[in-house]
This record gives sequence, structure tokens and C-alpha cells, in this order.
Amino acid sequence: MMYDQTRAQQPAHEPSGAAGRRAPGPAALFPSDERDKIVRRLGRAVNTFSDAPRESLEEAEAAFDEAAAQLVEALAEQRRTLHEGWQGKDPDTQSAELHLALRQYREITQKLLRL
Repeated sequence: MMYDQTRAQQPAHEPSGAAGRRAPGPAALFPSDERDKIVRRLGRAVNTFSDAPRESLEEAEAAFDEAAAQLVEALAEQRRTLHEGWQGKDPDTQSAELHLALRQYREITQKLLRL
């Protein structure tokens, strides 16, 4: 059974025209090259299952572990960056700057909830 890697690499469905209207937000949680590497690794695991089921599962588990570790690292870095952007600022920091940080926290959290 062949794994369709192209389907796995496609972004989640967005409503028509939504991408053009979105305000700039936080960066993607995974750099595309790292995401693609994990997708290829998972594809190899699926493609080799019939010949070597145990090795295939070990490869899939390793891909999962790699994705989880990269996700934790990416989230920690985004949190550090956001936190540094507002924590310890002058109490008179513009409301717009604080609102931007709030919006970025919301966008990241919503991404997590859609996983």
C-alpha cells in the first residue's frame, strides 16, 4: 500500500479567500523543511509496513517523537519571544502593543486546539 505524501503535506483547509485577509501572526510552528522531513519519514514507515511491520512501526514512532519534540521546542521559543515582548515594559506601554501580544497568544493557542 502506497502512502500519498502529497495529501499529508497539504495545509489544512481554509475558507475561500481567508488567507488574503489574515493579519500577520506568529510564524508556523514547524519550519516547512522540518515538517517535510517528518512527513517523508512517516511515508517511508507506511510504505515499508508490508515488508517489515515492526521496523515500520519503529520508524513511525520515531517520526512521532521527532514531531512532538520539535513542537515543544517551537512553542517554548514562541512563548519566550512573546513574553519578552511585553513583560517588564513600562506600565504606560501602548494598549495596541499589548493587544498585539494578546492576539498572538490567542492565535498560537487556537492552532494548538485545532491539532
